[in-house]
Amino acid sequence: MTVEVRGLAKRFGRTTVLDNVDLRVGPGVTGLLGPNGAGKTTLLRCLATTLAPDAGEISAFGLDPARHEQRTALRRRLGYLPQDPGFYPHFTVFELLDYVAILKELTDRSRRHREIRRVLAEVELADRARTKVRKLSGGMKQRLALAQTLIADPDLLVLDEPTVGLDPEQRMRFRALASRLGESRTVLLSTHQTEDVAALCERVIVLTAGRVVFDGTPEELAGVAAGRVWISDTPPAASTLFWRTADGRYRTLGECPPSGETVAPAIEDGYLLLLGATSANAGEGAA
Repeated sequence: MTVEVRGLAKRFGRTTVLDNVDLRVGPGVTGLLGPNGAGKTTLLRCLATTLAPDAGEISAFGLDPARHEQRTALRRRLGYLPQDPGFYPHFTVFELLDYVAILKELTDRSRRHREIRRVLAEVELADRARTKVRKLSGGMKQRLALAQTLIADPDLLVLDEPTVGLDPEQRMRFRALASRLGESRTVLLSTHQTEDVAALCERVIVLTAGRVVFDGTPEELAGVAAGRVWISDTPPAASTLFWRTADGRYRTLGECPPSGETVAPAIEDGYLLLLGATSANAGEGAA
């Protein structure tokens, strides 16, 4: 395994954000799902060595980030995309990546510039190399953030909401890139997009209230809702979660509505049931 976490805990004031988290992450693409406030960003920050836990242990490539010299060695093999990456708006795209590459110890100028051109091509920003960062669109800035994460070809990628701000075509291209990266390294990404998990993750971890409540394949997560997803011609009882589909029928998650027929569940269905969305949304529906 690339990363092992044992008994990880983190508090902010009186709020417990991570509560005795155990997990192991190996090569491939692993998705981290969870509602807002579940502790996803805090967990990723701990794994990226930007935040120290209050208790527990982290090991990555056999290195202990709690020890200074091993933390430095780990950072050389790590690429981290934070949820809110900071930029210097007056830098050009190339200048910003050049600065990041120097921080990543690429001291040879020719090699460094080749690496910058490589990552720009990976995220399809080569034609924006001389553009000021402040003039980029939101989606372009997100791709720039991903580019700086890829500099120096890290073995472990920790990505916090990497598809935020990307349009459908850009998200498709990100999935292709992430799946390609996952063939030879470990990629851990958090997202609210269950379709991203279905499209590219071999494994999914669900975090809620600072605890891991599911760890398995996307198919196994969808299976949580097996026999609990229905299509009917009339609205179900108010105690279930449902919505009106494009063909005018009603899709229900929960108990069988009158004249309902069961359909195959999706990842989103299992995720919502796992988090207790049916009971939490009792009486709510979309017509």
